[in-house]
Amino acid sequence: MSDSACARVRPLLRPEARVAPLRNGYLDVLGRDLDQPGLVGSLMQAGPVTRIYERWWRPALGRVAKGVGGPGMADEKRIARLLMGLGPGDGVLDVACGPGNFSRDFARTVGPDGLVVGADASRPMLERAVRETHAAGTDNLCFVFADAAALPFRDASFDAACCFAALNLFPDPYSALDEMRRVLAPGGRIALFTSSHGRTAALRALETAVAAPAGIRMFGQDELIDALRARGFTDIRQRLSGLTQFVGGRL
Repeated sequence: MSDSACARVRPLLRPEARVAPLRNGYLDVLGRDLDQPGLVGSLMQAGPVTRIYERWWRPALGRVAKGVGGPGMADEKRIARLLMGLGPGDGVLDVACGPGNFSRDFARTVGPDGLVVGADASRPMLERAVRETHAAGTDNLCFVFADAAALPFRDASFDAACCFAALNLFPDPYSALDEMRRVLAPGGRIALFTSSHGRTAALRALETAVAAPAGIRMFGQDELIDALRARGFTDIRQRLSGLTQFVGGRL
């Protein structure tokens, strides 16, 4: 991440957005911390989790949720790129970017003429993302401390938006979906990876035992397809894997 990347982001912010001076390497448009309901949401605010999230936490939880035959982390990044149809020069918003592992992958894909913005409501996650991005020497990526349900960006600011492994944790996921749609330009693409109700008795039992107590919302298999269609998306694609689903569409 670089100051020059964040300078490119500032014109994309809504006029009423109040941006604190750049510190800790990310833009702060909230000025306050957000409550994160549920066990998993609370853990995302914990510093120790950020140290294991990218290498251990996320892959392990993903493997349980996606099933033994489900795609690995490298495949997830590939699926996200394909659903968004990323190419050189694209502007990408990575919602709930965590420590920025997907954001950095997108930044490599869009190249120096492109721009990636990683938005998250966890300061520890963003601090980790900034450190990892500086170490990688990525200079077309900026991180923003923001609320997914009230994104600080102008309408039609991005060519693509991604939200992987977070929509099911948001208190108001459909407000977040509305916001992602709002900030996409005409022809914009969206990529989602989130929960899905189990198709077998065994999966539904696992869902009951794990998801609800952890504060994880389970989406119906057609729920997000219908939600995207209602918001004007076409060419909607879905891939089910265990208790998860990948969904993409185009405006």
